[in-house]
Amino acid sequence: MTGSGTKSAVEWLVSVAPDPEACRWEWERNPLGVALLPAGRLWDVLILPGDLGYPTLDVLTRCIDRPGPVLADFGDARMGFFVPAGTVARWIGTGIRGAGRGTWIVVPYPGRASGAARWLIPPDGSGTLTDPALLELAMHEAAAGLAREGMEPG
Repeated sequence: MTGSGTKSAVEWLVSVAPDPEACRWEWERNPLGVALLPAGRLWDVLILPGDLGYPTLDVLTRCIDRPGPVLADFGDARMGFFVPAGTVARWIGTGIRGAGRGTWIVVPYPGRASGAARWLIPPDGSGTLTDPALLELAMHEAAAGLAREGMEPG
């Protein structure tokens, strides 16, 4: 991601910060390439274990052209799917953590490598998010595939 795509993605992400200009300034100069951003304003993040998250992402990308942004942490132990704000408060599935209102997440600068997290699907700046109902269906399909293979998601 380069040029105006990165700029619009950065603008969209920092728009949730208490002081977007200061956040962008610090983020662009942070040697780690990460920012701490509040969830629950424009988006929530549903956090899946990596062994379920990757097959879920595979199912999603077969169903739709472009899901919302998706993060992976260092070591691929967890994946974060960006969903509409308020989703975490209504989520009743077990085994899935969420970051919603009152929580903060570590977000890498779009287009830059970071040791803490990386974008599997970077934001495009348009505000595209993954539909939680579609994400849930993709998770069920992924879990069924894992069960057929004899692997339990963790």
